[in-house]
Amino acid sequence: MSQNKSLVVFESKNIRRVWHNDEWYYSVVDVVGVLSESSNHRRYWSDLKIKLKEEGFELYGFLVQLK
Repeated sequence: MSQNKSLVVFESKNIRRVWHNDEWYYSVVDVVGVLSESSNHRRYWSDLKIKLKEEGFELYGFLVQLK
């Protein structure tokens, strides 16, 4: 696995990303924070996952948090 990590700036907010297997992987929590403009984007994402599951949407079961 490549250790190529960087930040992308979107609307003056940082979004973490990692280069792996010739693809960029972005932090969902960071993207949600930018798009939702929530003051607590980790909580917003957690609540959204619960709501989506209740509505029958299937999310990938093993999501890990970037350090």
